[in-house]
Amino acid sequence: MSQSLLEFAAWLDERKLGKAPAPTVVTPKAAPFLKPLGGIRGVMWNLYGTLLFITDGKLLLSVAQPARMQVALEKTIQQFNLWVGDSQKPGKAWEELLRQYTRLIDERRAAATPKPGETPEVNVVEVWKTLIERLKQKDYSWDENQYGDLDDFSEKVAWFFQSSLQGVTVVPQALATLQLIAGSGFVQGLATNAQAISLDQLHHALKTQGPVPSLRDLFIPRCIVLSYREGVQQPSNLILETCIEQFEREGVTPGEIACVGTRVHEELAPAKKLGLRAVLFAGDKASMQATSTDMKDPAVRPDRIITELSQLRQLLFPDPEGE
Repeated sequence: MSQSLLEFAAWLDERKLGKAPAPTVVTPKAAPFLKPLGGIRGVMWNLYGTLLFITDGKLLLSVAQPARMQVALEKTIQQFNLWVGDSQKPGKAWEELLRQYTRLIDERRAAATPKPGETPEVNVVEVWKTLIERLKQKDYSWDENQYGDLDDFSEKVAWFFQSSLQGVTVVPQALATLQLIAGSGFVQGLATNAQAISLDQLHHALKTQGPVPSLRDLFIPRCIVLSYREGVQQPSNLILETCIEQFEREGVTPGEIACVGTRVHEELAPAKKLGLRAVLFAGDKASMQATSTDMKDPAVRPDRIITELSQLRQLLFPDPEGE
């Protein structure tokens, strides 16, 4: 039986394979505003920068620095022996793979038909699946006992490449905060830019802070709305409205939801416009996008500011002990 994605991730960790350096986290200068939020019954999270610190501050399918792309692609080629026999192209293998990878992403974005004002998102696992299918036509094969079928293998290749490109670490106190909120009867969900590997990435990272049998213990599955599934990136009314609809099915109205994120214009201002309470997490300078002008504009200004995730306790629970 092949490895699950989480088992594969643990296997890589044991061998110190496919892992970019951890992101350097610089705490921005910000003062928390911790006046309790009354009437909150649900928390809608953004993922990168809020629950996971990530190099570059947000999830990227490619970066502008050629050296980083080269390192990540060469590691991926070596790990999976992607270029073998007749499939070898003239020139450097990583450059040919980059050319095809970039072209596929560009083509899929160009072919998308989102609503006006929405930015298209692609499923990067499907991009890798297409690349692998091209290699299969030239007799490429892999160990299905370890990696699984084409879909499973494509997911593992995407994981390895992304992990080689961008370092990820879990935000301090993330697991304890999620457990406290879920255990107190709040509905928790995600409305966020993400890829097919992202939930396993979160699960894998949270395990470094304690046992996590399943993300279902923390989040309501139908309240998880991810950009790659919706086909659009944040800022997106589609992502938010879809997630709000699922919260409402759980009996939670927009005014009873606290939206926690790091980017005012991409994440928080659109949520605030739809009636949610906006909470800015000022935990990492690379991911936080908030200016002094934003803080003075009542239309986009967050309702609350936290500098540590544990401070959500003070916002959500009138009792300072959180009991």
